Amino acid sequence: MEIPTQFSGFNAEAFQFFSELEENNCKPWFEEHKAVYETEVLQPLKALAAVLTPFFASVDAQMDLRPNRLISRIYRDIRFSPDKTPYKKHLWIAFQRPFPKQTAEWTSFPGFYMEIGKEGSNYGMGMFEAQKKIMDRFRERVEYDPDYFREITEDLNGRYGFSIEGENYKRPLKNNLDDYFQPWIQRKGIWLVKHIPVNNILLYSEELVPYMENEFACLKPLYDFFVDVCD
Repeated sequence: MEIPTQFSGFNAEAFQFFSELEENNCKPWFEEHKAVYETEVLQPLKALAAVLTPFFASVDAQMDLRPNRLISRIYRDIRFSPDKTPYKKHLWIAFQRPFPKQTAEWTSFPGFYMEIGKEGSNYGMGMFEAQKKIMDRFRERVEYDPDYFREITEDLNGRYGFSIEGENYKRPLKNNLDDYFQPWIQRKGIWLVKHIPVNNILLYSEELVPYMENEFACLKPLYDFFVDVCD
C-alpha cells in the first residue's frame, strides 16, 4: 500500500472497526472486513506517522523513522499466549530509537506512541518495559537533582493533564524525597498517558497533527531526561 502524504483525520469507520473486531475476533470476520481495516485504519495511521516524522526527527535525530518500523502489526503473536484471539484490539504508531539486537523493544530507550481503538486514542511517552538497572539509574538521577526533575515534570500531571502510569512496587522503596516524587520513583517502569475520547472532533480533523506535536513537545524535556538515564 502506498504511503499517504497527507492526514485529514480518521473516519468513524476506524473506531467502529475495532468495536466490531472485539466481538468478532476471528479470521473469517477479519478477512471479510480487511478492506475496511486497510482503508480506514491502516492508511490514516500511515499518513499520520508520515506527517509526524519531521517533528520527531527534530526531537531526536537518532530515532528510527523508517515507515515500516513505525506502525504496529494487527496480528497477535499467540504462540505462547493463553489468549488465542488472532488480532489486536488497537493499533499504534511508535517513535523510538532502534533497539539493539537480542534486546526486546522498549527495554533500552524511552519512546513516544499514539494508539487508536474502539474508545478513541491514547498517547504518551515513557519507559514502558525498562530494565531494572535503568529504573535504578532513573531514581538516582532524580535524587541527585530533584529541583530540576520537578521543574520539567510539575506541569505534566497538572496543567497538561497527563497521567503517571506504571506498575508500582508492592513495598515502597526507601528514599529521602518528598511526596511529590513518590508517584514517579515507586514504579518498575514509568510512562505518561493521555486520552482522546472517540466523540472528540479532533480525531476526525487534520488539526490532530499540530495538536499532537504540541502535546509531544511538552514531553520532550522528560524524554531527554530519560535518554540521559539510558545512554
